[in-house]
Amino acid sequence: MKIAVTGATGQLGTIVVEELKKRVPNENIVALVRTPEKASAQGIEVRTFDYTKPQVMIEALAGIDRLILISSNEIGQRASQHFNVIEAAGRAGVKWIVYTSLLHADSTTLNLAGEHMTTEEALKASGIDYTILRNGWYTENYTGSIRGALAGGAFIGSAGNGKISSAARADYAEAAALAITDESHMGKVYELAGDDYYTLAGLAAEISNQTGKNIPYRNLTEAEYTKILESFDIPAGLASAIASWDVSASKDDLFDDSRQLSLLLGRPTTSLSESVKAAL
Repeated sequence: MKIAVTGATGQLGTIVVEELKKRVPNENIVALVRTPEKASAQGIEVRTFDYTKPQVMIEALAGIDRLILISSNEIGQRASQHFNVIEAAGRAGVKWIVYTSLLHADSTTLNLAGEHMTTEEALKASGIDYTILRNGWYTENYTGSIRGALAGGAFIGSAGNGKISSAARADYAEAAALAITDESHMGKVYELAGDDYYTLAGLAAEISNQTGKNIPYRNLTEAEYTKILESFDIPAGLASAIASWDVSASKDDLFDDSRQLSLLLGRPTTSLSESVKAAL
């Protein structure tokens, strides 16, 4: 039984590979990557994989039984890229795909949802067995801003008092490895999120608590936040997207209390305080 992982050198994919190594022999794992040299240190088979080259993908998926399709990081290109992967998987005889989608993809206001829903529909229509892991926000999406908050004396955003049920990237990676190695997850759609929620004011309080510095949360309008992000040399399109995601967070689109992630993991999800400590 061979399990392949797309984006195996990415931030999530790297951890997924490590989690798989704990569960199956190395020779059963294949890293699918655009730049094979980056994966050479992983101690597993590496195959070149290019979302824009169907024939290359069909060859790379030869002999693969199960595929973890980690969503592409190219927003705007995802739907077509994922469709190409699903089609190549069908031609190569892949039997089961586990896909990392988005929390409440069918109802969220997050502008990322459309491409995930298109992918989910393509997966269901493909005839290949599937499992859909609707991943919530990574806590790292916010703790990555701690250094800037400490430098600027405040944590900024446009999420208001929105409830955020994020989890650590490692939690979602472990869930993917667990799902693909247990056939009882076939045909299921999971809403995955952290056990406990926080607001950005709560995150700021946690940063203050752990650093001994007074770091308040400063809530901005979407336009104000976009402008400030642009002043940090973040491209205009991305700055606007980040601010819009915070506005969706203000509507509780990043909130979920079903605890499906910790049920899947068989342990509590990584706490906010642990994630802040790791970031610091």
